[in-house]
Amino acid sequence: MTKCISYWSVEGGGAGACPVADAMDQAKAAGFDGIELAVAQSGVLTPETDEATCRAYAQMAVNRGLLLESVASGMSWAVCPTHPDPAVRRRSIDLHAAALQRAAWVGAQAMLFVPGAVVIPWDPSYPPVRYDHALTWAREAVAELGDVAAAVGVDLAVENVWNGLFYSPVEFVEFLDGIGNPRVGAYFDVGNVLNHQQWPPHWIELLGPRLRRVHVKDFQLAVGNLGGFCDLLAGDVPFAATMAALRSIGYEGTLVAEMGPPDATLLERTSRAMDTILAM
Repeated sequence: MTKCISYWSVEGGGAGACPVADAMDQAKAAGFDGIELAVAQSGVLTPETDEATCRAYAQMAVNRGLLLESVASGMSWAVCPTHPDPAVRRRSIDLHAAALQRAAWVGAQAMLFVPGAVVIPWDPSYPPVRYDHALTWAREAVAELGDVAAAVGVDLAVENVWNGLFYSPVEFVEFLDGIGNPRVGAYFDVGNVLNHQQWPPHWIELLGPRLRRVHVKDFQLAVGNLGGFCDLLAGDVPFAATMAALRSIGYEGTLVAEMGPPDATLLERTSRAMDTILAM
């Protein structure tokens, strides 16, 4: 497994404002093997970024000896694929279809996709969606985007997030299998399930060959809300058991630390903690 960092973890990354070369230099200096770029509606990588720019980003990674195997997208939070308005759903699918092409152009093997939401905990303006409707619309979005992913040669990696969907690994497995597309799999975030009475190693064992990529975060159960996300090894994620589970299913891909908020020493602290975790 290889140690990588999210573009969102560098200063300015959340706003898409940090130049890609600078983000890569910071990742390299902190001892990471790779970086996960992020596509957004504005910033350094968007659904409208031209092919030449994308390929230049790929070459920047090569020049620095960094892996660039995945791209993340948070666009679903603002333009949700399970929104009650069909025009919003259509816009979300179109944005992510274009993003998949950009992911292919930068040389990524997978793109993270948030499949929608029943509720968005930090956005009270988002209208709560009935669960069965959200599930239907998420399935429609993933099926269509899975076809795009297959066409461009990138995996569509559906992430487990705080969205009111897929808090059961059994349901998540059934959802993915129901799509029936080998280019559709899971992007598992080990920190996102802990506050929902779930055990990360069990998710890994049940997802098995469906697992495409892994996000690494830590979480303090005593806090129990968004403020509970913390530095790696400062929370309650069972990292030794999680690493054992990943090895048991033969996972050899990237471990991407998705940390925040950025500060002057975050990347260095995270890199050291990742070394400890990888040695478990």
